[in-house]
Amino acid sequence: MKTDYLLVITTSPDAPSAESLASTLVERGLAACINIIPNIRSVYMWKGERVTGTENILLIKTLATCYNQLEKTIESLHPYELPEIIAVPIETGLAEYLAWIGEIQK
Repeated sequence: MKTDYLLVITTSPDAPSAESLASTLVERGLAACINIIPNIRSVYMWKGERVTGTENILLIKTLATCYNQLEKTIESLHPYELPEIIAVPIETGLAEYLAWIGEIQK
């Protein structure tokens, strides 16, 4: 089932980079709303080494039609060599909220 709405997830190493990225995406009309959740604990493998650290997670609500430009923008502005960018289709939700996403991103 194709959906018009996406929840895109990315992380950032600190609050300033999260705020900057969120502001840019919203100002450019690539996202309707972004929640920043600070101080998540991440454990992952990178270049053969186990890494642990604190990050911020960004939950980005957007239209599927904006995804390609949103991805390019995140890649160009992100401080990580390989940023996490995961898009999850929003299959259902409050109709008025989903309509608001579409209105904001016209």
